[in-house]
Amino acid sequence: MKPICINNYCFDHIHLWIQYHYAVPQFVELAVEVFYPRDQQANGLVMFNHGFLIGTDLLYYPKKIIGSLLNDNPLFGVHPSYYYNYSSALVEKNWAMAFVTATHTQNQAIPWTDFGGNPRVGQEAYAAASYLIKYGVTDEFYKAEKKYERTAIYNPEEVEKSRFMRSNNVIFAGHSVGGAHAQVAATGFDTIRKLGDKSWRFFDPVMYDREFLPKYSERMSDWAPEERADPVGLVQLSPVDQKVPLLGPGLAEYRTAMSKKPLPILMMIGECDSACLKDSTPPAWSADPKETTEFSQLAPEGSESWAVVANVEKGSHCGYLTQDDELCDMADKDSGLCEKGTKTWKSGEEESVFATELFKQFIGMYPDAKGFQGDFKKWIHSDFIKWLNRENPYGKLKLKPFADGKYIQYVSHGGCPPLEARKG
Repeated sequence: MKPICINNYCFDHIHLWIQYHYAVPQFVELAVEVFYPRDQQANGLVMFNHGFLIGTDLLYYPKKIIGSLLNDNPLFGVHPSYYYNYSSALVEKNWAMAFVTATHTQNQAIPWTDFGGNPRVGQEAYAAASYLIKYGVTDEFYKAEKKYERTAIYNPEEVEKSRFMRSNNVIFAGHSVGGAHAQVAATGFDTIRKLGDKSWRFFDPVMYDREFLPKYSERMSDWAPEERADPVGLVQLSPVDQKVPLLGPGLAEYRTAMSKKPLPILMMIGECDSACLKDSTPPAWSADPKETTEFSQLAPEGSESWAVVANVEKGSHCGYLTQDDELCDMADKDSGLCEKGTKTWKSGEEESVFATELFKQFIGMYPDAKGFQGDFKKWIHSDFIKWLNRENPYGKLKLKPFADGKYIQYVSHGGCPPLEARKG
């Protein structure tokens, strides 16, 4: 498939298989959508994990069987970028954005449905981001040469033509359960491997193309560090975690690891968002400081965490979607968190417009082809935080103040002057 290019950006759709660990015979099928600059000089990549209600299809397996005879693939029919089209946020800084969809094993009838708590999904996002950095937009890659091994399947010219990244800088992001899975990916390769070993979800992947006799990559631990994704930020929109027996151990350990990383971390919640504030285990955030939440694990009191949370007034769970989805809308019915009849933001309305501007402002912090330059003080006093820490940061959308009157909440560090809320 040739990429579709409009003005200065191109869109491509690639299909891969990954083996989670070179020594474990467990594989997953991936489809990756990617928007990238036509000049193939992207300064960074936003890797987005979509929510669990996007792209469900009860006829997946019949389509898969028929597709195998017609060289078609039903996974290509899942388009998370349709529901999260924030591509206009990329243009000013010449960034790329990608979405990964996989055939998870949590639910056999709907194989890419994910109810959270499974670190595999974050592993897949990290693997896909690293693949895009190393190989670009091709599934005709090659196995790199080693001193003791030669092979006839090199295709370095094809790979060189397909690369589009100037750096390995990646902002991991996601919505709903995808927001929690982004927490996994943002910990970085070494931590993903270490914590994966503890939960028997071993991670040192080998990537395969879709051919009958596939080409395949080296194991990721043999890749050069600059070929693997380097997390430079984390953005979570209404994150939902779930501890599901046998299927998902929960992601608390990954949040603890993130709390120790000097990295810009943002969590957005909604005032009326029952899915992330009530149904998530643990909830994303709570006004009760004694309650364990995703945010308290990301930003423990007395820690050096960089995590920041903001609360959208009348914010819903599905308001971040750029297109309506009936299944997702079910998560916003009768939440009980807001008075009955409260008009919350719906898909394609102001909350999704705000999300686009949010990514634009967040990306704007990064110099070309570099990570965030500075310490916690520079992060908490950055133009992005100043833009966010106000009642009305963009359009008609308003943020709900926290108990101290500020529109963001974070753990104070010694010697860092407090940030005052701004009006307007």
